[in-house]
Amino acid sequence: MPITVGRTPYLSSEPMYFDMDKRGIGVVELPPNELTTAIAENQIQGGLVPLVDTFDLDDSMRVLGGFCLATVAQAGSVKLHSKLPITDLAEKTVAVPWESPTSVKLLQVLMELKHGVKPTAYVTEDEDHDARLLVGNLGLRHRRGLREHPHVYDLGEEWAQWTKLPFVYARWVVRNDVERQEALVLEDSLYTSLQDWADGLYRVKGPAIPLPIHPQEIHVYSQGLRYYIGRPEELAISKFQDYIGQLA
Repeated sequence: MPITVGRTPYLSSEPMYFDMDKRGIGVVELPPNELTTAIAENQIQGGLVPLVDTFDLDDSMRVLGGFCLATVAQAGSVKLHSKLPITDLAEKTVAVPWESPTSVKLLQVLMELKHGVKPTAYVTEDEDHDARLLVGNLGLRHRRGLREHPHVYDLGEEWAQWTKLPFVYARWVVRNDVERQEALVLEDSLYTSLQDWADGLYRVKGPAIPLPIHPQEIHVYSQGLRYYIGRPEELAISKFQDYIGQLA
């Protein structure tokens, strides 16, 4: 029986799914914070889940190989837009997208441990706020800034300058009861997708997710992404876990 996997509807993850339809692998779109639960409840059998959700997987799930979503330096689509310098955000409010738990936790780590600033509260975008974290496609749409928010901080760049490491936002996870052959097909599809996406996705038909962004900008953006975990990414994951443990 063909497996079904979850996909976060962000441009950054699109290259990983390019080949799946040809393999008969079903794909459903879900926000990042719903993917792990959907896998645990067997609604889907795998997906690219937020990194913070992989730190404590139950016995029904495992990470799949070394597939991930990471940035080398600038994230491009994960930015804090602030009315004030970041060092002046103590006792202020910051709006965050709760559906993106890794980015939110990264912001907390950077603000509290790197800059020594603790906001009064992290709130939703509908509440009054002094700064706002934008991620994913929304982050790309407003990559040049928000009105009345002159101070912009790229979280990937902030992390890289601080740690000299890339940052891993998500990892592939599958259910342990997925048959070995199906898991191998999924892995092969991921490899094929990542090899073929540049020509097939952007030069032939454009991205499946429409965005007001020039193809050349997409190319530049994609050059800063990494989809395989190497030694630098392993070190970054370990350091991030350590920093999370230091948060008050």
